Amino acid sequence: MEHFFSTYHSELLWTSITMAVAFLLKYGFSKAARRVAKLRDFNPIRTDLILKYISIALTLTVFALLTLIWGVDFRDLGILLSSVFAVLGVALFAQWSILSNITAGVIIFFSYPFKIGNTVRIMDKEIGDAENDEDNTFVIEDIKAFHLYLRKRNGEMLTYPNNMVLQKGVALVSVYNQQSNDSSPVELIEKE
Repeated sequence: MEHFFSTYHSELLWTSITMAVAFLLKYGFSKAARRVAKLRDFNPIRTDLILKYISIALTLTVFALLTLIWGVDFRDLGILLSSVFAVLGVALFAQWSILSNITAGVIIFFSYPFKIGNTVRIMDKEIGDAENDEDNTFVIEDIKAFHLYLRKRNGEMLTYPNNMVLQKGVALVSVYNQQSNDSSPVELIEKE
């Protein structure tokens, strides 16, 4: 056992430093995401989803660093990574919309001005009636990683991809007030 520690002293040191930094980063990023969620009154489910994304990104980064610390041969690593990226490239090219929706979900979490319960109008001729603006208004029921759940006035539920929300014009019609369980345009004027 003593031989192991003397042989791999620097690798063990760098591994412990990497793990400590990773835990500190995870704590810092998680605390920042929770603070943003609390300040903007986000749904806890959305917050947990972003925390999961943070954990996955940090885990992949730590894995890559530990691979380099423990001295994996770059030629072997190059062959492995090229094979993995070839398979992932084909899979991700086939599933580009899923990735764009996940990315849009993260953007919506941090910078989207609308919340669950708000009434919005989406300027998309494919989901509404161009002649009747009331058919283009929806209540945001839920915000998921890939799409929004929108409810029409007639009660019909619609799923709308996150990347389309960022591409199309979206207008805030009214803000949901949790205290009175009311959605009214007057509150929108008061908040601005």
